[in-house]
Amino acid sequence: MKLRPFWITLALICAAYLLFWALMLGATATYTTPEEIWNVLASREIRYATALSLITCTVAAIASVILAVPIGYLMSRARFPGRSLVDAALDIPIVLPPMVVGLCLLIFFQTTLGSTLEKVIPFTYTIAGVILAQFVIAAAFAIRTMRGVFDDLPSRPEDVARTLGCTHFQAVWHVTLPAARRGMFAAGSVAWARSLGEFGPVLVFAGATRMKTEVLPTSVWLAWSVGELEQGVAVSILMIALSMAVLVSIRLTGERI
Repeated sequence: MKLRPFWITLALICAAYLLFWALMLGATATYTTPEEIWNVLASREIRYATALSLITCTVAAIASVILAVPIGYLMSRARFPGRSLVDAALDIPIVLPPMVVGLCLLIFFQTTLGSTLEKVIPFTYTIAGVILAQFVIAAAFAIRTMRGVFDDLPSRPEDVARTLGCTHFQAVWHVTLPAARRGMFAAGSVAWARSLGEFGPVLVFAGATRMKTEVLPTSVWLAWSVGELEQGVAVSILMIALSMAVLVSIRLTGERI
């Protein structure tokens, strides 16, 4: 009984925070009419930005999971000198200001190595650049998620498989990865959602050219920059809906993020 005021206080703090978000989202949703939202989303430019966002986010998310699985496993199961430093380095994209990430990409591709890569695949101010800008941020979140997944998985089934004649790779492939499939879906979903909302690196590195490198976040920025508030709100509502769908899908898997 003595603890009740304590828990009530915490519950009130949580409720106040959720109410604040509900008020913001509600105000955004009621700022314009459904007809205006439909007209904006049906426009040629926004349809292109939506399609490009869906494609680039999916590619970036798949690439993030492919990278996150081995790195997440390494950081979860291996013990080696400098592990703490590597772990901290993997979080750099998470803590760096997004604009700085975009600037670093832009400068890198002006170096000798970067210019050589550009001759093979042009990245600067291209769709490939959009994917790369999304990937460098999203991969860090996917790695964090996969490390948590492997931390929660017991190593005993994998060890048993190795005692029965499997190599380490075979044990991971046939035992650990199937057990981690929901976690991989969660990591991919987190990476996808993060890619969807990425603005700074995309704007600096890939630009915001209409019908070329414009994705949904840059559509919002372009709309607000010219005073087209209804267009910015309509695109924002679409992004909120997509983000909520991703969040629900992750929750349905039972994984935490």
